Amino acid sequence: MKRITLPVLLLLLSATRMAAIAAEPPSRPGVDAPELARLGEFAVGVRTLTLVHRDQPDPLALDPQTGAPSHHDRSLTVDIWYPATLRPGAIAESYAAELDGEPAEPRNPPTAFSVAGLAVRGATPVAGRHPLVVVSHGYGNVTAGLSWLTENLASKGYVVAAIRHLDPPYGDFSKFAGPMLRRPIDIGFVARSLQDMLGAEGVVDPERTALVGYSMGGYGVLASAGAVLDPSGSGMKFVPGGLLLPLAGGGAARDAILVHGLKAVVAISPAGASWGAWGSDGLRGITAPLFLISGDSDRTVDYATGARAYFDAATNAPRYLLTYKNGGHNLGLAPVPDTMRGRLWDQDWFEDAVWRKDRIVAINLHMITAFLDFYVRGDPSRSAYIDGLVPDSSAGLWPADRAGRYDAVSPGTDGITVWKGFQRRHAEGLELRHALAAPRPQ
Repeated sequence: MKRITLPVLLLLLSATRMAAIAAEPPSRPGVDAPELARLGEFAVGVRTLTLVHRDQPDPLALDPQTGAPSHHDRSLTVDIWYPATLRPGAIAESYAAELDGEPAEPRNPPTAFSVAGLAVRGATPVAGRHPLVVVSHGYGNVTAGLSWLTENLASKGYVVAAIRHLDPPYGDFSKFAGPMLRRPIDIGFVARSLQDMLGAEGVVDPERTALVGYSMGGYGVLASAGAVLDPSGSGMKFVPGGLLLPLAGGGAARDAILVHGLKAVVAISPAGASWGAWGSDGLRGITAPLFLISGDSDRTVDYATGARAYFDAATNAPRYLLTYKNGGHNLGLAPVPDTMRGRLWDQDWFEDAVWRKDRIVAINLHMITAFLDFYVRGDPSRSAYIDGLVPDSSAGLWPADRAGRYDAVSPGTDGITVWKGFQRRHAEGLELRHALAAPRPQ
């Protein structure tokens, strides 16, 4: 029998511990997570369905003679998480996917990864008409990378539908027209289809719908929430055949992308500014409550002309802007899986250069939960988690005579101005802006 030395034993224990950490579902936050990030009262089920959008123009397949686009049926796979009842011994899902390799020459092949889940496929749904949340991933992303959000919200009583958008390979900007055109069209179609289908089944309440989008998905949810595309914007020329122009008008094409029954919109690192999507006043078309999340060092979509400017421009919506100081663009996906750690490109799909990703996930879950519960569910208790906070999280005070336990959670009262729900010493490096909608003309 081989003897195991102490250094080897410690190495084995460390590897076992890392494997356990890697296998933990990102939807279940850690001990330093703010209060509302924790899982809700429900177990979670997951199902996958296909929706077919008939006779759709393809901006990436034009007739070389006429320049007219071909038309075909567009099949969209949608992953749906929901509150569920589990049978004994049910096995939780593990989500497998891949992301494009670095688009250098020669291009790296896609890298496969998996994310541990807590949802059980095909579990029995909890009866009731739940709010519907439609989620749109970033350019080249996959729904598996958003399970931190989808599972967590489902445990809190939401039905969450994440669209697989069938993006072309990342970095091939000759095909950028596809996501520019398809994002808002896909979102409008899927939201409408699920409102009809799941509403008829008594599973969702179509009048309590929310949208969440990351990066290119952020652009999509803003358009589907009512932001008006600028017909003279530089992005119009990227989509051949004038196919994007009808979405900027007031006709049937634009009506088809709009989501009805909309109660709230969340846009994480939203794209659009670099191609002049909205012009000077297009964002005034949004009237649903809006929560923007961004890093002020975002070098992909730019903070100043992106989320920061969007916050100022969306004057007809009650709105929030959560800023990660020194944070970059990669705020939307889960913590990096092990198989994505071998190349910096692969890791950077997931991770931020400054912030711990599990920390970003926990903060996002806390804030998004408060926002959706307040504006979609109408829970007045959630206002205190997002309204009336000191704008700079690091400026919050916790008097020494009210310190309490080391892991005490801020009540946001009694002279404690650390953001409500955050633990002492754990509300740092953030900023939250809030503005009310402009008064409507009488």
